[in-house]
Amino acid sequence: MKHVPNALTIARIVVTPILLVLLFLDSLAGFGWALALFVFASISDWADGNLARRFGVGSRLGQFLDPVADKILVLGTFIALVFILPEHVPWWLVAIIGGRDLSVTLYRLWLKRNGQVLKTSRNAKWKTAFQLTFLIALLLFLTGAHTVEPVVSWMEALLASSLIFWALVVVTIVTVLTGLGYFIKPETEQDSDLNEPQAH
Repeated sequence: MKHVPNALTIARIVVTPILLVLLFLDSLAGFGWALALFVFASISDWADGNLARRFGVGSRLGQFLDPVADKILVLGTFIALVFILPEHVPWWLVAIIGGRDLSVTLYRLWLKRNGQVLKTSRNAKWKTAFQLTFLIALLLFLTGAHTVEPVVSWMEALLASSLIFWALVVVTIVTVLTGLGYFIKPETEQDSDLNEPQAH
């Protein structure tokens, strides 16, 4: 059991490049499988941390890999969507999201070098929920747009509307605000040989 959380984390890293390739196939099969892999990866994100805590099998490797795997999955998918739907997923919003994650990661590493661990903010769960919900919904729209009528017309109408852009604006705002919380009022603890896996 002690290897299961890390195996799930590594699986999340491995499936991400496959998912990104599938997105650029621009077909029902491509978007459908990409959606399925993203949902699997999202569930594994929840499962690996919960299993590690429940069975007390957290590790330094898991602590390092978990946020890395999440950023590869989420930012990789966001970047792919910049090319697929540039009019609704502008690069500058994705850059803000990526900048937030990079700054928090660097801050976390700096604290660790000074013998402290940055505790995961409770609000970070909201950030993750908003990001994953947005991405799953958008992948669902893209998949539906390659199925049959009248679903195709409904999904194309959604994809042509400004709904996606403004939803991404909300996601970006939540992402930035949760990131600022780490710097304004950081919660830290002394580093130890074994810490529970960190969210991001």
